[in-house]
Amino acid sequence: MRASSLSLIRACHTSFIFVKIDSRSNEPVQAMTFSSAPLGISEDFDVVVVGAGISGIGAAWHLQHQCPSKSFVVLESQDSFGGTWRTHRFPGIRSDSDLFTFGYGFKPWMGPPIATGAEILRYVKDVIVENALAKHIRYRHSIQSAAWSTEARRWQLEVIRVSSDGQSERVQFTASFLWMCQGYYRHAEGYTPEWLGMERFKGRLVHPQTWPDDLELDGKKVVVIGSGATAATLIPAIADQCAGVTMLQRSPTFYITGRNANDLADTLRQLDIPSEWTHEIVRRKVLFDQAAFIRRCATEPEAVRTDLLNGVRAALGSSFEAEVDKHFSPRYRPWQQRIAFVPNADLFKSIREGKATVVTDHIETFTERGIQLKSGQVLEADVVVSATGFNLSVLGDIRFSVDGQPLDFGETVTWRGAMFTGVPNMAWVFGYFRASWTLRADLVSALICRLLTHMDALGTRFVVPALRPQDDSMALKPWVDPENFNPGYLIRGVGLLPRQGSHAPWLHSQDYWTEKEELPVADLDDGTLVYR
Repeated sequence: MRASSLSLIRACHTSFIFVKIDSRSNEPVQAMTFSSAPLGISEDFDVVVVGAGISGIGAAWHLQHQCPSKSFVVLESQDSFGGTWRTHRFPGIRSDSDLFTFGYGFKPWMGPPIATGAEILRYVKDVIVENALAKHIRYRHSIQSAAWSTEARRWQLEVIRVSSDGQSERVQFTASFLWMCQGYYRHAEGYTPEWLGMERFKGRLVHPQTWPDDLELDGKKVVVIGSGATAATLIPAIADQCAGVTMLQRSPTFYITGRNANDLADTLRQLDIPSEWTHEIVRRKVLFDQAAFIRRCATEPEAVRTDLLNGVRAALGSSFEAEVDKHFSPRYRPWQQRIAFVPNADLFKSIREGKATVVTDHIETFTERGIQLKSGQVLEADVVVSATGFNLSVLGDIRFSVDGQPLDFGETVTWRGAMFTGVPNMAWVFGYFRASWTLRADLVSALICRLLTHMDALGTRFVVPALRPQDDSMALKPWVDPENFNPGYLIRGVGLLPRQGSHAPWLHSQDYWTEKEELPVADLDDGTLVYR
């Protein structure tokens, strides 16, 4: 189905009346009234996908293959595809998940398990080119508001479109279904705490998420604040050119080291096994091993802790024995926060060779020449990198309303971690923390396409999750259980996120090994989805 056109019949300062014109017969098929200021252009689609990152391109592939009759468009605020892998440009940027599971189920990964940002962008580009998806993507389209009308059975999106020469105009899109694939953090800025004395620092303070193109590190003293995957990636990438790099952390992080290779994949490739088979076999083996490891984290946390610390000891060498308990033994249980994978132990190589050091302490204040710690130690720095995490972005910071009422997303309850009570015809792709993000993006995409097909079979254009009478007394819990997973960006913003219930289908389990069995056969007629 081609996108239908919308003709402007009457406009005033407060409202528009549009008539939807069938693109084949040129006959009017639906009238819609929306309150809005005058806009330049309006287009209508069956589905609008928000975001052209790993989730959005996956959603587009699923729509094209599972719902070929649906018209759809992908709206992306950046000037190209890639999401995280486009906006994050700091030195050494790479995946912290293996690409056999982070890659799409439908597109074999042919490289090493851990990929650079550039390699991931090439992989996503191949998906776009091979499936002719470029014609569906609109870059430099930033959604300002999304308003649902039950009367029209449509979402109205007010969008700022920026041309290649920097000129902007307001345009409008309408759609039957809205598919949010924009991620969960703000791409424009990272999270930097307000430290005392920051204004006095004479050097440069940068965040990896907005890495400056003109930043010179040759011969400079650099302090990287943080010890997560970003810091573990950045430090070995810059250690050779700096006068010295210090990783400053309030508390340690768990790390896993290993070769950036997969023996099983290498063997299957040597045997000329078809790439699709290799991808699926290795993917299953990786997931099998991950499941066993996570179960062991829950049942034998102290044994896992010992194994992880022994891996760090082996990577650092015997002369750093005293450093391990001081700098690499976290207070939390393994997998209560994400474990950072260090391919080829490159972070520990930089430490072992004296090019990087680790300090565990709290910041007292910034000074003109660096950072003074609460212990009294002073870290001199020409450059301070704040690798301190994300700012949570709920639904892309878009202003949402339903039938004229502002949406309080934190008051909704999730249906299978994908749709939400009181929010019709909308899905949000939120991936896994402990497994690769894309595993869930693929599962949710298949579920939503199945739902769209089911709606067509029912002859309905409206679906919304709703609690049944037997669900009314159900205990409600946060979007993610903080006892189970508690990174800073979630703790800071958990009140903005939907809640989950205590039984299916009102769970956001974050458990791939459960959802891979449940979501493909999820009952769409059990009374938890209301169709009209």
